[in-house]
Amino acid sequence: MKILSAIWDDLNLSARIGLGIVLFFTTCALFAPWLAPYGESEIVGDVWEPLGLFFWGEFFFGTDQIGRDLLSRLIFGARNTMALAIVSTAVSFTAGAILGFVAATMGGRVDQALSRIVDVCISIPTLIASLIVLSAVGTATHTLILVIGIIYALPVFRIARAVAMDIEVMDYVEAARLRGEGLWWLMRKEILPNALTPLAAEFGVRFCFVFLLIASLSFLGLGLQPPLADWGAMVRGNADGIAWGFLHPIIPAACIALLTIGINLLIDRWVHKASGLRDDQ
Repeated sequence: MKILSAIWDDLNLSARIGLGIVLFFTTCALFAPWLAPYGESEIVGDVWEPLGLFFWGEFFFGTDQIGRDLLSRLIFGARNTMALAIVSTAVSFTAGAILGFVAATMGGRVDQALSRIVDVCISIPTLIASLIVLSAVGTATHTLILVIGIIYALPVFRIARAVAMDIEVMDYVEAARLRGEGLWWLMRKEILPNALTPLAAEFGVRFCFVFLLIASLSFLGLGLQPPLADWGAMVRGNADGIAWGFLHPIIPAACIALLTIGINLLIDRWVHKASGLRDDQ
């Protein structure tokens, strides 16, 4: 409790708001089967029943385009979308950081070859690359994770390489080389511990990009497939309701925006503290 209290006291107002938003959606994701009033794909009413939060409908957020409870779908969607984003981001950082450290530590032809390959691949817009690959190989969950992980490993590579190049010229790294330490030892013991702070900040930023890409792909029909709940797919599925005056597609869109804002508020605080800047009085 003391640790949690110290962390909370160290946060400013905006970071506390961001932490509250993230914890709220994380709780929904972790306890979705117990918090959701209905099943993930259970049809419980008519199409686009009105919102119940103003007490004129039976369901808190109404029902979707085929009669499923929108609140339950939002809760399950938090679990599905956030889990996919976290795993994909972890894959991208594992691959990108390792290759970036290898390029910076080995240098020479290895660095040039990896850097030029990444430069060519990163010139293709992320969404276009995702659409092309997923249209060809399918949209299974493991395929989504692999494709998104590889695509976002490219910018992670460039950041990891830049950070590692600043570290690998330090005296303690040179001393380790003179002792005869190998490549993996240098990366694991010397470079990684000193690169954690900028990479951790980048992880939060990259998670937002991955999260928004997943929502975009789901909106275009190439993300998580039905009957799995996904916020982007929910916006697309209920989009026709706007023409009839229904607010249902706006609710999952608001969840996407709110979670992104919450994460960015936390990241801003993390970067501010890591930079050593003093808080505004």
